[in-house]
Formats: sequence, structure tokens, C-alpha cells
Amino acid sequence: MWVYEKKLQYPVRVSKCDPRMAKYLIEQYGGSDGELAAALRYMNQRYTIPDNVIGLLTDIATEEFGHLEMIATMVYKLTKDATVDQLKAAGLGESYVNHNRALFYNSASGVPFTATYIAAKGDPIADLYEDIAAEEKARASYQWLIDMTDDVDLQDSLKFLREREIVHSLRFREAVEILKGDRDRQKIF
Repeated sequence: MWVYEKKLQYPVRVSKCDPRMAKYLIEQYGGSDGELAAALRYMNQRYTIPDNVIGLLTDIATEEFGHLEMIATMVYKLTKDATVDQLKAAGLGESYVNHNRALFYNSASGVPFTATYIAAKGDPIADLYEDIAAEEKARASYQWLIDMTDDVDLQDSLKFLREREIVHSLRFREAVEILKGDRDRQKIF
């Protein structure tokens, strides 16, 4: 299935303790446009997508799990030296009470992750357009996260993630064109 190499896809560095930024980053961990939702969406859509694009969904879903790992690492590094008072001041008091310093799949505003974030229509072209929209929303979120910090080390990792979302969007756009061509030639659906 997968070969796991115990290292992040891209180095994650932070230059300071910043629980406030960690709270914002949690959006990409368990929010509606976050990495978990994307990975599960693409894995789920694989079962109703034509064979010639299954590999694309699998590859991108797997990479999204790697992004989830990067976000978790960022949050950990941003909070590992934080005091309880700093966590409370950053709006992470409830999370600390419920999970200590462990991450939980929820949005930055505390809304728990839900399966309703995982869109799957069963129509390959409709699903791929949903995937394009998801990648573009993630790209926008990463840009806004970059804007929220002055930590150049953290910005570097966030820029990497933003660029990968752009690549994924382009790949999904290519897949739409392939499937439209197949449909027009009566090869599928």
C-alpha cells in the first residue's frame, strides 16, 4: 500500500512559541477545508472514479495525509513551550482541558470535524470540480495563515503547502479535461 519514510514531506521550523498561531493552524487540521477533509474526500471518491484517474486521487490523498502531519508538527512546535496561561490567552483553554496538548480534529473555532465535510457525488466530473474548489479554498486559507504570522520559518512551510494546493488544483483540472474527452468519445458515463 504505502512505504512510510519517517520524515516530513518538507521541513517544519518555527522561530518562536506562538499558541495564537497554533489555534489558527488547527483550521487546516480539522476544519471543513483542511487536510483531513481533503485526504478522506479523495480516498472516498476513488471508488466511483474511472480507472484512468484513480491513481491521481490516491496520490493526492496520500500527500494530504502528509500535509496533515506537517500541520500537526507546526501546532506542536508552536505550543510545546507554552504555559497554560498562554494557551488560555490564545483561546486554547478548552482544548487543553479536553485534550491536554494533544491535537483534536476540529476547526480553529472549535467546531468538531464531521463527515459532512467529505463531499462525494459519484459523478466523476462533479467530484473533480469539488476537488478543484477544495484545493483553491485550502490555497486561500494558507495564504491567510501566511499573512497572520511574522515567523519567516513558519511562513516557509506554509508557502510550501500553499504551492502544493495549487499543483493539486492543476492536476484535478487536467483530470477533468481527460474525463470530458472520454465522455465526449463515449468511453465512459
